[in-house]
Amino acid sequence: MPEQHRTPVTVIGLGSMGSALASAFLAAGHPTTVWNRTAAKAAPLTARGARLAASATEAVAASPLVVVCLSTFGATRAALEPTASALTGRDLVTLNSGAPHEARAFHAWASGEGARVLSGAVKNVPSAVGAPDTLLYYSGNRALFDAHADTLRVLGGDTVHLGDEPDLAALYEMAVGSTLLPALAGFFQGAAALRSRGLTAESMVRFSEKWLDMIKSLLPVYASEIDRGDYSDGASSVNLFLASAADDAALGAETGVDTTWLAPLHELVRRAADAGHGEDSIAALTEVLRKPAGEADSPWQAAP
Repeated sequence: MPEQHRTPVTVIGLGSMGSALASAFLAAGHPTTVWNRTAAKAAPLTARGARLAASATEAVAASPLVVVCLSTFGATRAALEPTASALTGRDLVTLNSGAPHEARAFHAWASGEGARVLSGAVKNVPSAVGAPDTLLYYSGNRALFDAHADTLRVLGGDTVHLGDEPDLAALYEMAVGSTLLPALAGFFQGAAALRSRGLTAESMVRFSEKWLDMIKSLLPVYASEIDRGDYSDGASSVNLFLASAADDAALGAETGVDTTWLAPLHELVRRAADAGHGEDSIAALTEVLRKPAGEADSPWQAAP
């Protein structure tokens, strides 16, 4: 597509991810305006042809499509509130972290200022922005998504609209992201145990990758069990995981590695066993997590 026919885009927020987004738009030939509180961060982009706006209001007014990449919904609103007069008629895409209720509140505010809004998430690192298999998902105004789908796919070829509810992207972002810290902490514990023997963390990478591939292969199985509410296939049972708690403690004692971060996970497994799920699949932990100990049903508890 000739450059003059490509949608002008504004990117607000030039951290590592925001800079990667702006770079991808520039590489695809989109006229790109940028703004950041620290203007010096724009220098590599302006050297490639980006236009640096003098203010956030000027940046919003410069393009029909405005992409904001800041840390939270609060930071995004704080940056945009001074630009409220320029938001009317703009298509606004937010790529930041935050809870579903924050996404709903931000959507209500920005829509009230006359903008069409999508909230989204980039499910990869900045260096992967623009790759054909990089995943981004969005929720909110479907007409906005359809109007700019080709432009948004510049940021990643696996681009998905989850639905019209403005908080779905935030919900999926937190649901999917909850896997990250436990997985990394497990890897770091293993690395610490190896280092206690004078072995390198690098030596376990190949084996850990195979282990994660195995876990990946189990996710559709567990998802099916959860959606059916049938945990009767106990090949990897709750009791099996419960028995391994002693091994974790023994590893810590032998290597001098702190394994106490696992205590809440072991307690979760114990609660599942106490609830009668001992011989059930480990996926039955989902039922324990759906109703934390001592708490009433959540507003979403009745959802299938």
